[in-house]
Amino acid sequence: MTPTTEAAHEIVSSAVVRFAGDSGDGMQLTGDRFTSSAAFAGNDLATLPDFPAEIRAPAGTLAGVSSFQLHFGGSEVYTPGDQPDVLVAMNPAALAVHLQDLRREGTLVVNEDAFTARNVGKAGYDHNPLEDGTLDDLHVVSIRVTDLTMRAVAAQLDAGEINKKEAERCKNMFALGVVLWMYSRTTAASEEWLDAKFSAQPAIAEANKRTLRAGHAYAETIELLAKPIEVPSANLAPGTYRNINGNTAIAIGLVAAAELSGLPLFYGSYPITPASDILHELSKHKNFGVRTFQAEDEIAAIGASIGAAFGGALAATASSGPGIALKMESIGLALMTELPLVIIDVQRGGPSTGLPTKAEQSDLFQVLYGRNGEAPIPVIAPQSPSDCFYATIEAVRIAVTHRMPVVLLTDGYLANSSEPWLLPEVADLPRIDVVHATEPNTPEGFLPYLHDPETLARPWALPGTPGLEHRIGGLEKSDGSGHISYDPANHHHMTQLRHDKVNIIAKSFAPLEVDDPDGDGDVLVIGWGSTYGSIRAAVNRLRREQHRKVARLHLRHLNPLPDDLGEVLSRYERIVIPENNMGQLAMILRARYLVDAKPFNRVTGLPFRSDELMEAVNRVLEGGDANVKEVRL
Repeated sequence: MTPTTEAAHEIVSSAVVRFAGDSGDGMQLTGDRFTSSAAFAGNDLATLPDFPAEIRAPAGTLAGVSSFQLHFGGSEVYTPGDQPDVLVAMNPAALAVHLQDLRREGTLVVNEDAFTARNVGKAGYDHNPLEDGTLDDLHVVSIRVTDLTMRAVAAQLDAGEINKKEAERCKNMFALGVVLWMYSRTTAASEEWLDAKFSAQPAIAEANKRTLRAGHAYAETIELLAKPIEVPSANLAPGTYRNINGNTAIAIGLVAAAELSGLPLFYGSYPITPASDILHELSKHKNFGVRTFQAEDEIAAIGASIGAAFGGALAATASSGPGIALKMESIGLALMTELPLVIIDVQRGGPSTGLPTKAEQSDLFQVLYGRNGEAPIPVIAPQSPSDCFYATIEAVRIAVTHRMPVVLLTDGYLANSSEPWLLPEVADLPRIDVVHATEPNTPEGFLPYLHDPETLARPWALPGTPGLEHRIGGLEKSDGSGHISYDPANHHHMTQLRHDKVNIIAKSFAPLEVDDPDGDGDVLVIGWGSTYGSIRAAVNRLRREQHRKVARLHLRHLNPLPDDLGEVLSRYERIVIPENNMGQLAMILRARYLVDAKPFNRVTGLPFRSDELMEAVNRVLEGGDANVKEVRL
């Protein structure tokens, strides 16, 4: 954050704010509303919601802390930020968990009322950190948030319009009002939102609005900062924007793909964190002919989706790592029947139940190799929340064109984080051509497994089409006729065909774009999926701050890999591959291309910080390994 000053405001290029409190304190809502204020102001932004897996962890404990971080600025923003400039801690547990991340010159806003002896003890402190000198080196703003909230709504309490519990719940709006003032923002947009949100409960809306205004006025009255901060708007491309997270982008992408293909959309799913919001969002779009099916389990969900694909629908299903494991046999069935199906894997920390609300990139091997037999399928990984929209359309295009299941590999960070999305012109989205078989394809009759020489797709014949009746199932098929076959030569031929069917997709890929300004980078940093923002921010800083010659490449297609990847890798003596796993892509590239790629791995459930990526790249440039034994948190 580089400040300049004007008469009334301190101007900064960007800022990072983190709200933290108990999982019942409304921190996700508070962060979401502040994000909207940044979007309305024209800032570029990136967010990081972080919350416990438990529906309601014990109040005041470290396990129950929920947080929301926002990085917003007047230029392009790629990450949620390494360290917050402002930390709002609503209780001692939130302070204990997040204090270590606060920038040394940052501002700490605390709810003084929550620092009771009981809460201080729950957070693991021996003494009250507000009184023992622990925070003396920080700019601390201690506010009696709970007390001031109750005062703001006292008239409503006295009139019986709201009860004490409802009044206390408004304290997150007081914190929001304080931070809105700090960054020169008004309360108007949030007040409008509250009116809409609680239209059926006007007293609750009024209580929250009064508390919001009180927080804003309090910060101004005590002159919380010598000058409020202003972050200028970003120079974004003209057009209409909306905030979007990855799960919503996937849902809208599926609806768009259905419109572009002219196919009815069927989405079969079983609820699982962090993929459930795709089902929730799609259920709102029945006006587009979307059919959503919440199945009794993961296997039923994908089974219904395969049936929908056989019936001629655009079929999709989603889950996270544990659910994808349960779907694996059925994914093999979709491959054997050669039906189009999009499988969305929103990765989370594992193994087993693992870390349901934390992000990880540890399912790459599972989606590539987790099925029995030789069962290759395409895998696409979006790089940002808004890119989930375009990656979804591409997954549909490949599935329909080549008649096969396709995995869209995202994760919990992309699913829940948000960014501004420039709405595309619908006319600019290329149509997805779909041809259903309507008549026999040979003089002798219909051959359901006669493959197109260019796409290797078999005919997509809808059930009930006269003369095109055929059988499908999991047993090996004879090429052409589709009859069950145990012939050794045919099995080898069909196995090779399924591999060729995946590999042929690479012919449609555009040439790889390597970010290497002078073409003479000393090291190439390769990423995939949600590491895009962190890698780009780190590479930009290495060039700008340390004058390092660093090249960058981000892979969207993980199977098949691009045909020109080997040539790109051969240009660089040093290669670093950061992943939120233990080196899965690194192992693949080392084995396939015989390059000495250095993995940089961390599996903490959080995205990479740009500064730790910079350190890893510098270690490799100095002749060492990217990884270190200890992970710095």
